[in-house]
Amino acid sequence: MDIFRIEGPVKLSGSVRVNGSKNAALPIMAAALLAPGKSVIKSVPYLLDISVCEELLASLGCKIERKENRDLHIDATTIDNPVGEYDIVRKMRASICILGPLLARCNRVEVSMPGGCAIGDRPVNLHIRGLEALGAKVHLKNGYIIAEAPNGLTGKEIFMGGPFGSTVLGTANVLMAAVLAKGRTVIESAACEPEVSDLANFLNKMGAKISGIGSPHLIIDGVKELHPVEYEVIPDRIEAGTFMAAAAITESELTIEHCQLGDLMAVVEKLREIGVNVEPSGNGCVVSRTGPMKPTDITTQPYPGFPTDLQAQFMSLLALAKGNSFVIEKIFPDRFMHVAELNRMAADLRKEGQIVIVAGVEKLIAAPVMASDLRASAALVLAGMAAEGTTIINRVYHIDRGYEKIEERLNPLGAKIFREKE
Repeated sequence: MDIFRIEGPVKLSGSVRVNGSKNAALPIMAAALLAPGKSVIKSVPYLLDISVCEELLASLGCKIERKENRDLHIDATTIDNPVGEYDIVRKMRASICILGPLLARCNRVEVSMPGGCAIGDRPVNLHIRGLEALGAKVHLKNGYIIAEAPNGLTGKEIFMGGPFGSTVLGTANVLMAAVLAKGRTVIESAACEPEVSDLANFLNKMGAKISGIGSPHLIIDGVKELHPVEYEVIPDRIEAGTFMAAAAITESELTIEHCQLGDLMAVVEKLREIGVNVEPSGNGCVVSRTGPMKPTDITTQPYPGFPTDLQAQFMSLLALAKGNSFVIEKIFPDRFMHVAELNRMAADLRKEGQIVIVAGVEKLIAAPVMASDLRASAALVLAGMAAEGTTIINRVYHIDRGYEKIEERLNPLGAKIFREKE
């Protein structure tokens, strides 16, 4: 098992390009199941989660071909095994995205209950409720979700809100199922995340009829068939936000290329509040900090609010701000496993239910720490670059799920991150 050895503190400088979005690519890969033939998805990053999705699609009968230019060819001409097997699905939460498209195309699907990061309970009841509204019969057996619609699906008005806001993957699943349903489907309280919009744009290019994209009110007029297409996924806003935090925590200046600032306004606003400069530049931005950081309060919310996937990284930042900050987690209330690890590095964090009180410290001090999930591992890398001494991060396979060779991208900028065997 690999570990990271990080020497700090460091200063960063130069340019880094943001890769295509993992969270957009995964449901788009699943959507390719809807059209017999070969679709080409461009700007797909080399990530562990993407590899798991490739393995999953291949197990269904697809032919997968990966090109060196990050193009991914998915030939979904034959789907001869519409079953998401446990041994694959347990590795990644987003595997649930095959449920909707396989049901729409094959009229029957079995998918194991999904696994993924240890960031708290993430039930699939909203996915099931949405598919049942379209006419599917759904039951659970031996840990598998089995959905059937022998006569096809029929459009319906569906409410997708839940106790922690709209569900991104639930919206994606119902959207993919509805495009081949008879009649009109209206999804109320649909997730508005850019990744959902990217999926809808991909489906429309395939021949779907979706309107209201980017809003909580999606209208889908079912079509009889879709066709394979070539499509480029959007830049990864979470990776961009992580690089912004890297510039801020090391008191450096970085140019971040291939970054859509319009998808990150809540993040940019918080950076500016704490004293970090963010200026648009070309197809990206320049992020810099030259003085102390000020405290702030962060509440994670569905888009366009502050993203839960950047909460851990910003907690590393606020650990060095001058004063007390409050971080409130409204999406995944248990997503705080990084708190104890950051405290090992001399941060002063106190968890009170869904709130973490962050008392800023003068400096972080290196320590051996454990990555618990994808975004927590990114937070520890940021902390390691700012801390005094040598930080050892265990279980860095988590970071490989969502950041492509992060050490090879940050080291040319001045980082000292070394991948070693445990």
